[in-house]
Amino acid sequence: MHPAGPDAHDAATPYRDLAPNLVLDALDAVGLVGDGRLIQLNSYENRVFQVMLDDGRAVVTKFYRPGRWSDAQILEEHAFANELAAAEIPVAPTWPLAIDQTSREAPRARRLGPTLAAFDSEASTYRFSVSPRMAGRAPELEDPATLEWIGRFIGRMHAVGAEAPFATRETLDLATFGTRNRDWLIDHDVVSPDVATEWRALTDAVLARVADAFETAGTRSIRLHGDCHVGNLLWTDHGPHFVDLDDAVNGPAVQDLWMLLAGDRPTQLRQLGPLLDGYRAFMDFDGRELALVEPLRTLRMLHHSAWIARRWNDPAFPIAFPWFESPKYWAEQVTRLREQLAAMDEAPLVDPG
Repeated sequence: MHPAGPDAHDAATPYRDLAPNLVLDALDAVGLVGDGRLIQLNSYENRVFQVMLDDGRAVVTKFYRPGRWSDAQILEEHAFANELAAAEIPVAPTWPLAIDQTSREAPRARRLGPTLAAFDSEASTYRFSVSPRMAGRAPELEDPATLEWIGRFIGRMHAVGAEAPFATRETLDLATFGTRNRDWLIDHDVVSPDVATEWRALTDAVLARVADAFETAGTRSIRLHGDCHVGNLLWTDHGPHFVDLDDAVNGPAVQDLWMLLAGDRPTQLRQLGPLLDGYRAFMDFDGRELALVEPLRTLRMLHHSAWIARRWNDPAFPIAFPWFESPKYWAEQVTRLREQLAAMDEAPLVDPG
């Protein structure tokens, strides 16, 4: 496998000297002085830390993977989060940052935009942002009232997201999440040779079905969370909230709904009813988009395989995904692609509304 690619800047060791003291120095440069307590949070793509400040506040600072997003794309994500927060939608806002010229670390830092700063180390330059800490627990998706509340939350978010599209961030479509990822995996000889021919034929077939589904659905594209699965949704006594919009994209509204459905078809239909009841209290939903659920699942499969492959030289990835290079993984992908072909032939979920 040859994992280096166009977004693989510093791929071998993208965070090679991002030690706790460097994190604290970067925050000090923007006037946020830590008291020494720091916890690294789970994140494969970026490096994210919870930091306690001298003034008693708890913040989350995110150091962005080099080469993934442009400054403009990151700032557009921040602007969306702050637009949602201004509309009183529970999303962690991104704080404005300014270089503190009284800090001894100030010469190593520069401001890239209202909410994005860069900090120089001996080995690299790291871009980072800061948000307030927002804690929570996993929601109980078996509860119809919880699903309806989540639906209202996503509906409110989409009502804001529909006001204008992203100008620089990606659009979730056949080209960006399907064809581009399939072609990258082929060009870099990632797929196990045991199944490469069959895998390629199946990807051709499923992408043709995805293209047909998107053309038939004829849906509009709005600003989305983009990765709305249960692990990215936190719950408190005050309801649900997101803490991260790192995967925000333009795309069909159903992208932020389908990953919250689980189980067999009757179970998914029971979940879908209250979810859409809540959603439609704030945002119209085109039932034709339900025909995109299985096509979007297919695109997510291809995107996930390419994401791991593009990051393989990052030492964290072989540890987290040790099975990725095995023939068994790719044989399983072939089986799943066959299943997706069959799933896309079935009648889509029925709009309960």
